[in-house]
Amino acid sequence: MKKVCLLTNDVETTSIWFNRLRDETGLKVLQEGMPFLLDIYGKYNIKSTFYFTGYIAKLYPGVVKMILNHGHEVASHGLSHKKEHGFDQMPYQKQLQHLKESKMILEDISGKEVISFRAPALRVNENTGKALIEAGYSIDSSIASQRFDLFMSFGGIKKLKWLLSPRLPYRTSVESLFEKGDSPIVEVPLSATFLPYLGTTMRLFPLLTKWQHHLLHFENSINQKPIVFDIHPNELIDESYEKRRISRRSNKAFAYLFQDLIRAKLKAKNLGKKALDLYEREIRYFKSRNYKFITVREYVENTFYGSQGNHSV
Repeated sequence: MKKVCLLTNDVETTSIWFNRLRDETGLKVLQEGMPFLLDIYGKYNIKSTFYFTGYIAKLYPGVVKMILNHGHEVASHGLSHKKEHGFDQMPYQKQLQHLKESKMILEDISGKEVISFRAPALRVNENTGKALIEAGYSIDSSIASQRFDLFMSFGGIKKLKWLLSPRLPYRTSVESLFEKGDSPIVEVPLSATFLPYLGTTMRLFPLLTKWQHHLLHFENSINQKPIVFDIHPNELIDESYEKRRISRRSNKAFAYLFQDLIRAKLKAKNLGKKALDLYEREIRYFKSRNYKFITVREYVENTFYGSQGNHSV
């Protein structure tokens, strides 16, 4: 498949408006954000991958069940999106526990095998690949090749490895998801042009995102790299009717300034209906250029494993 667009969704209880996890936001994701996504995917006949945290799946099982009749993929976004549960700082056994428990929760709810993973906040370390293998996963999408986050996200120092990571999908090293190797894990990197190609950039810099999709389309014409876009259903909900108070997640003044205060204020731009309109613009762009919209699992099965011939999902 030469022209492939992988639209992916991270489903969690994060409130962008309040800069913290909220069960109430998870309910709005279930009742508003997810239906918006499913409607637009149905309109354009799109198959997509949904990465659920175990927490939101257990809290609101319907958020998983609602995608099952639409041909979408159920995938893991870890057990929890709490800062202290970042995979870049949890020891091996803790990572393994989170991966196994998340997989069990999602498979019990969906009745589907879960083999795809994306780390919360894309935070991984040298143990994550080994934990993924032992927990029974085959696909990862936590690396954003050639993306530079400055100081605006947690785990920023380890994420500098993105700058040297392979740009095309690859089989990872056992020791590092950032490098090629011969492990059973296939990495499907998120698209980036130094800045990430995802819902946040789309909402903050709509004109820049138009430039990005032209550049990514041009790259695809050269090396057939799949477009991998990431959006969150909580970007499509509106909580601005509630009085805003930005929660502090870091005790360090520098981290609080950049990762909480500035970042939270920036990320509140173009939420709700405006985000949905911008997202539809991106979908129409690739649809008009005859891209095929499939799940991450389907892409790996049909193109990577098919050509390698030495592994099955």
